[in-house]
Amino acid sequence: MKYGMIGAGAMGYRYGVMLQENAGVQVDFIETWAPNIEQVKAQGGVTVARDHANQHVVPINIYTPEDYTGHPDVWIVFKKQMQLADELKRDAPLFHEDQYVFSAMNGMGHFEKLADYFPPEQIVGGTAMIATVLNGPGNVDFMGPVGSETMHMSKYAGDMDATTQTMMNDFKTAGLNPIWSDNFMGMCMSKVVFNAVTNSLCTMFEIQMGQFIEYPGVKDMATQLFNEAYDACERAGIKLIETRQAEIDSVETVSHAYKYHYPSMYQDFANGRPTEVDYINGYIAKIGREHDYVCRVHEFVTHEVHLAEMMRQSKKSEV
Repeated sequence: MKYGMIGAGAMGYRYGVMLQENAGVQVDFIETWAPNIEQVKAQGGVTVARDHANQHVVPINIYTPEDYTGHPDVWIVFKKQMQLADELKRDAPLFHEDQYVFSAMNGMGHFEKLADYFPPEQIVGGTAMIATVLNGPGNVDFMGPVGSETMHMSKYAGDMDATTQTMMNDFKTAGLNPIWSDNFMGMCMSKVVFNAVTNSLCTMFEIQMGQFIEYPGVKDMATQLFNEAYDACERAGIKLIETRQAEIDSVETVSHAYKYHYPSMYQDFANGRPTEVDYINGYIAKIGREHDYVCRVHEFVTHEVHLAEMMRQSKKSEV
């Protein structure tokens, strides 16, 4: 199959390059950030490294939405939650009724936006436990050893069909290690509640995941946040695909595996961009409020991250 990648950022490059290089499929990148496009064209592709080593240029096809005339079988979407609505409006002329769309973006809120353009049964969701850093325009670093990638996939509506099976096969050949789930919301929320611990707390304290896990109170903090999230999801009738204990244990496992990694929320924060905390901790709190349950810690963490954003902007303006 042919893929169209909407968003040539850290994860867009990770998925697109691995599909192109390992699965041998055609991938066209659709990008709206001009410096990114210009750098890729100037250097003949995207510069890729893994864990800061073996840096090399991978040739890719990259276009603005207005310049693209292709017709991929599947769109893959990796944009920041706050940018997605405007991006889809700009890309809308490229969408056709026979196309599927896949997204494994952080947070929640994007599938409702995708459903404005694609039938529910042609939307495939995913979660990715894959650490990647965009160093700058046209320059990306894949974190973690080869084979460490982990992801889940599920249909937004309906059962697996021939197209989603082919996607699974392509992702597997690419080395992304997909696991299928029939529990769409449980799959999505399992990743959201994980990010609500590691991403948000590492961002507030501006630390790597390895530094985070060194604090002896992390397990207690994670347990409190996870319990509150699970309580809210249970009231909403959402059964997560991981148990509470498995989520708690995963914080230690993943943090050690990516000990030198700054989560994506911190990368946005450090570069002066708005974070996605409203779509992570804020989304969990929203589920709670809608089902007569107050997620006090998640509400508090959401405010804390926004306060950190405000203070960072204030310090920049003083310089």
